[in-house]
Amino acid sequence: MKNIAKVLTLLFIAGSVAACGNMSRTQKNTAIGAAIGGVAGNVIGNSTGATLGGAALGGLIGSQVNK
Repeated sequence: MKNIAKVLTLLFIAGSVAACGNMSRTQKNTAIGAAIGGVAGNVIGNSTGATLGGAALGGLIGSQVNK
């Protein structure tokens, strides 16, 4: 059962990366910032609010990179 979960996770990640092919640089930076911010918020706060706050802040910072 664990192998099925790993395969499905890998397929999900591959599909997510492939979907970013036609995004602008700003959109990619926003998505990456939101993902990193969400993980950091979860690690720091260990709650849903912290995760969402980190994702929002990370997306905002990522959208402003290279402007």
